[in-house]
Parts: sequence; structure tokens; C-alpha cells
Amino acid sequence: MVEIQPLIVLKDIRRSYKLGDQVVHALRSITLNINKGEYIALMGPSGSGKSTLMNLIGCLDTPSGGTYFLNNKEVSNMDDDELSTIRNEEIGFIFQTFNLLPRMTAQENVALPLIYSGIGKAARMERAAKALADVGLGDRMNHRPNELSGGQRQRVAVARALINNPSILLADEPTGNLDSKTSTEIMGLFAELHKKGNTIILVTHEEDIAQHAEKVIRMRDGNLEN
Repeated sequence: MVEIQPLIVLKDIRRSYKLGDQVVHALRSITLNINKGEYIALMGPSGSGKSTLMNLIGCLDTPSGGTYFLNNKEVSNMDDDELSTIRNEEIGFIFQTFNLLPRMTAQENVALPLIYSGIGKAARMERAAKALADVGLGDRMNHRPNELSGGQRQRVAVARALINNPSILLADEPTGNLDSKTSTEIMGLFAELHKKGNTIILVTHEEDIAQHAEKVIRMRDGNLEN
């Protein structure tokens, strides 16, 4: 029988930083495995460490101690350039505030990550068009963000996150700026992405949003709750 190697392996991950004369222990000792294809919601009150953990998993930050393997690569000791490459190849980010560039069309926004992969313009635009069609926005490709509703903007952000076929989708409060009807639509889109085999880690403080995930991991005071 083939042993399944987890996609994410965190062992005794710690993160502390100085705030004036004080040392803040944002993460105390996190040990966690996440398998390929899992759909996880990360929950916890403000200050519980969930955003710090999300930043570490997304290679936006490095731990003060412990080890982190992503797709069998140890990323806990990588330098900024190596982390940047991992972010571009392995991770798709979806943010509460969409983070779209206002002067670019939906298609141009989605194609952006491919520039860093050295892909030519025609191929970039073709892949971006397909990604937008996949999230139901094939007819909005030439619209700029201010010509789209909140839900449509978040769909553009999802298409951009998927453009490099990442190993993980990291969604930070993806429905935080949306009304309840639009939130339900976006969570429906996440369910479809999960069915297609995408690994999704969703950070939320909303219980009803977390219930869309297969598994809820709760944090408090820099630790995982049992």
C-alpha cells in the first residue's frame, strides 16, 4: 500500500516577534499535516494566530522555529527569492479586498501571475480567458474592476489564483466584503473547485462560512485547539 505523503507538513512551528520591549508569541508550537485535496477552514478569535499561520503556509513569512515542508520541499529555511518562486508556482491567494489593479481589465488582472513565469502575452491572455470562463465570467473579460460587482471581482481574484495551477488555494476572509447572497455564490464556487481536486485553506471568523469546509481547525493563543 502506497503511503500518502501530506502536501503540507508543519512540525513544531513557532513565530515570535518583538513589539517594543515585549516578545509576542504569535505561534507557540504548531504541528499539522494537510493532505492533497483537503478543504480546511482555519478559525479563531482576533489574535489567535490564524493570520500568522496563513502567512507562513503562504510563504509570505518564515517561522522563528520548527520545520515546514510544502510538496516535499523544505521551505522553512528558504531565502526571499526561493520563497517568491514557491509562492508563484505552488500557491494561489484570494484576499478579502480582491487586490485587483483598477486600470487593468479582468483578463489582464488574471494573466498577471503568468508574467513572472515567463509566458508570452498571447498564451497568457488565452489562459486568462479560459480561467475567467471557468468561474463564470467569460462575458466580462474586458471589464475593469469598477465595472464589476463585488462577487464578480472576487471571481476574478479566484481565476487569478488558479491561473498557475497551484498546489494550494489560500483564501483569507474571501467573503468578508460580500453580502450574504454573494457569499453563498462564492462558497458554491469553492465547493466546485474542491470537487475538481483543489486543496483549499480558508481563513474565516464566520461560523457559517467555515461549515462549507470538510474540516474546521480552531486556534487560540497561538496554539491549535484539540
